[in-house]
Amino acid sequence: MTAYALTDSTTMLRRNLRRMLRYPSMTLMLVGMPIVFLLLFVYVFGGTLGAGLGGGPVDPSAGRAAYVNYVAPAIILMTVAAVVQGTAISVAMDMTEGIIARFRTMPIARVSVLTGHVIGSLIQALISLAIVIGVALLVGFRPSANLGQWLATIGFLVVVSVALIWLSVALGQVSKSVETASNLPMPLTLLPFLGSGFVPTDSMPAWLRWFAEYQPFTPIIETLRGLLMNQPLGNNAYLALGWCLVIGVGGYLWSKRLFNREYA
Repeated sequence: MTAYALTDSTTMLRRNLRRMLRYPSMTLMLVGMPIVFLLLFVYVFGGTLGAGLGGGPVDPSAGRAAYVNYVAPAIILMTVAAVVQGTAISVAMDMTEGIIARFRTMPIARVSVLTGHVIGSLIQALISLAIVIGVALLVGFRPSANLGQWLATIGFLVVVSVALIWLSVALGQVSKSVETASNLPMPLTLLPFLGSGFVPTDSMPAWLRWFAEYQPFTPIIETLRGLLMNQPLGNNAYLALGWCLVIGVGGYLWSKRLFNREYA
């Protein structure tokens, strides 16, 4: 039974990778959005915002150099959030276009359908992250992480990606249309703006600062920032992993329940 599940999951993974190649415009759009935000905040706002981080107001380039190091972890997280939006769309396409009804009549392992989506999305996320980090390095991002911290960063990004992917799989299943599926994950791309992603939380009004400090993306961003810039992590790593566990397990259980109801 396990062998059949692995074989069927590989087949479903291949199917999702082929879909990714068939619709390259979606991948480009998902990767392009974080890059646009990166260029916008670094070259338009970076000189001014970076001045408050230690770059002098007289030299905008100094502020911009400080700001790109600050904002890059938020852009990296936004990349994952953008990719999982595509996951929700792909799942919604399967749920609304009748393909699940076809799978139900075929002798395939039930678990393989969602597994293919999750692993395919994880591969897409890792490729997208490599592209966005490469662009960040080109525009001046200078991380001071050592080899161990880079490996920890990669592992941490895999954990974050898997958690958000499972949530997006559930959002794709609960959507009544592809259009709805493209909108439901949208808050995931906005949360970094309402956290420590683009400005320190202590610069915010008290009511917004409370939300920014306790929402899940702030410790995730701070953990990425600490790993990449060789800074102390404090409690952020534990909080981030805790949030990933809650989001990932919750998304998995929700997805499983929705899929079993549809596949029955």
